[in-house]
Amino acid sequence: MQETFTISELAKYFDVTTRTIRYYEELGLLTPERTKSGQRVFTKKEKTRLILIFRGKKYGFQLEEIKEMVDLFDQDPSGKRQLEKTIEYGEEKVEEVSKRIRELTEMRDEMQSLIGEFQQKLNQLKGEKV
Repeated sequence: MQETFTISELAKYFDVTTRTIRYYEELGLLTPERTKSGQRVFTKKEKTRLILIFRGKKYGFQLEEIKEMVDLFDQDPSGKRQLEKTIEYGEEKVEEVSKRIRELTEMRDEMQSLIGEFQQKLNQLKGEKV
């Protein structure tokens, strides 16, 4: 018998709301089975998909990108296509992060320069009052 989970169990395990898990289901990221009474039953496969979803979100991937990467594994169980797409998206994400680092570094340098100018002006104003 395969280990299964309720939506509440997964929500508690991942420290998210059940609404979050239902939302991922609505987007097609998860495809839980249902009991005769309509209750969702999640398998280890869905739990693994949630791990991948949260990892992808942590690294800044959009849910559409995550869905594409996860779906590729279902289409090609060898994982080759999924790895190729993940590498492609990963390289794009590294470039985005590098660009953001450059922008933030430039902003920090500009702010440090302004602070220096402001400090110099403040020192001049203090000197005039003495």
